[in-house]
Amino acid sequence: MRTRTVLITGSTSGIGLGIAHAFAAKGYNILFNGVEKNGGEIAAGVAERYQIRHLFSGADARSPQALREMVQQCVATFGSVDVLVNNAGIQHVSPVEDFPDDKWDDIIAINLSAAFHLAKAVWPVMKSQQFGRIINIASIHGLFASAFKSAYVAAKHGIVGLTKTLALEGAPFNITCNAICPGYVHTPLVEKQVQDQARAHNMSEERVMTEVFLAKQAVKSFIPMETVCAMVMLLAEDEPGTITGTALPLDGGWSAQ
Repeated sequence: MRTRTVLITGSTSGIGLGIAHAFAAKGYNILFNGVEKNGGEIAAGVAERYQIRHLFSGADARSPQALREMVQQCVATFGSVDVLVNNAGIQHVSPVEDFPDDKWDDIIAINLSAAFHLAKAVWPVMKSQQFGRIINIASIHGLFASAFKSAYVAAKHGIVGLTKTLALEGAPFNITCNAICPGYVHTPLVEKQVQDQARAHNMSEERVMTEVFLAKQAVKSFIPMETVCAMVMLLAEDEPGTITGTALPLDGGWSAQ
């Protein structure tokens, strides 16, 4: 059996990097994508640790042409894209009347439109090989809203809708598409938000985590990175071919309320 290939956006930091480690441990070829200045070094470090083949692309998620070229590079090097993980995302928090137009445009482009352009680009390959797994890292905000996050919530709700449509179109070709909707995962990005909120509210970081970030969760702890990665790896395999079009909450009971 040939070695499978995964393309993961936003895979040189945070959740995406955790997912990359999970795929590397299974021996996948990986196309890493990220905006970090040392992204190539990060990708090379993971590849060396697990002895896998890899590529790194700094393709701008706001550029459809750059995304298409990234997919072409992946296919030219590895012969296929078997799994696409749409993980790249940005956030901005602001009341709607003050929300900057450029922030709205960037969030929609990176968090939503990029997933469409990449799915469109990998579709012919997945269709021809009669196998494809598209996994969208949405958010619990793909199912529920929070104030001051208009663009992020709109984009993540859009990802859930796109997931359902791709699942319907992909079903005849053994292409599945699912969205994972985590609550807060304790990444460096979230850690910075905790620190900022602590200063803004004159609260300890511990109180911010339990009273602000985890207030809506029944389980008062961050979602483990390992839980997100385990769900991704399950959805990437052959067996769950009938699991498609779903938005899977990993949210500590947030959605139970």
